[in-house]
Amino acid sequence: MRLISQGICGATLVLVAGSAAAEGSSVTLYGVADTFVQYLDNGGQHSYSERSGGSTGSLFGLKGDEDLGGGLKAQFDVETGFNINNGSLFADTSALFYRQAWVGLNHTTYGSLSFGRQYEPSFRIIYPTDPFRANEVLSPFSASVLAVDRNTLSTQYDSGRASNSVMYQSPDMHGVQLYGMYAFAATVTQPVPATSGNMLNVAMSYSGYGFYAGLAYVNQHPGQETVAALPAPLGLLGTEHFIGSLAYRLGIVNFQFNYSYNRAKDPAAGSLAARVGTAHSLSIAELGATIQVSAADVIEIAGIERNVRGAHDNTPGVQIGAEHSVSKRTSFYMRAGYLKNNGTATVSWPGVTVSAPGTKQVLATLGMTHRF
Repeated sequence: MRLISQGICGATLVLVAGSAAAEGSSVTLYGVADTFVQYLDNGGQHSYSERSGGSTGSLFGLKGDEDLGGGLKAQFDVETGFNINNGSLFADTSALFYRQAWVGLNHTTYGSLSFGRQYEPSFRIIYPTDPFRANEVLSPFSASVLAVDRNTLSTQYDSGRASNSVMYQSPDMHGVQLYGMYAFAATVTQPVPATSGNMLNVAMSYSGYGFYAGLAYVNQHPGQETVAALPAPLGLLGTEHFIGSLAYRLGIVNFQFNYSYNRAKDPAAGSLAARVGTAHSLSIAELGATIQVSAADVIEIAGIERNVRGAHDNTPGVQIGAEHSVSKRTSFYMRAGYLKNNGTATVSWPGVTVSAPGTKQVLATLGMTHRF
């Protein structure tokens, strides 16, 4: 009975796909399966584990478009993340499409307008200048952004995606692109219960002659989150983000740099954020390179520093990676990284809880990626 049911469903999908193609539309199923084994020295505590998404997040999604005529298309993309090592949803188990869920219109002359949960303009500016592509598991840049650090708990971080958002993206204008997003308040339950305020996110980029440059500005309105160790909900302060990025390709080497300064508003006198000191501003600077050694081999190198203003809290680090493609869809990779927390800093790669402030973090991984 199960085989018969699957056969009927398969035939139905074929008929639907054929009908859609006849009407000038298409739907594509796509995805990535990525897993790796990891060695971690967490302040002298050694561990081995299997994890998911070290080079590219494990995901699957559906995307499609319909030609409406006159250069106008309707488009959509829904995409979820998962942990291939155990089959669970990635990051937020309450969200079916954690990675993307949007619908919109795209015109060849006037650009696109989209609505839903989508990548922010600031993420698009940073992405080309991080050798590890802002990966949510093993990028040192993501480690610095997502760090659970007491000194910056009230300083909002730029997560890279925004729910309840409206975004405009211009067409390519001789290498220049403009982006504008406004996101309404959103509530999540994981990793901790939190409500974010409205957000403005604008950016521009230029790409040409081997050179890339981008600028972004983000203004996040106040919100609040619940932290288990604190006696009451903690205020998330209004936070501004100033972001710049550069890259230049010289032969087989793409040199990359990005800098972001995250400035929190002053907390109200007597507020919980003021009393426990969770409202410090911070900067993140990353310098690196991506080297295309051969058609099948890539080496990535990055040096990074996260620096919290007004506190003895900083973390320099370095990471190196290599990837070898055995086909257009399958590749193997390795990563080796070192982070040195100074003072009260507690930075490590996402998914790792630091054993104690001021400890070093050493990581080595070997993994495989398959795209479909």
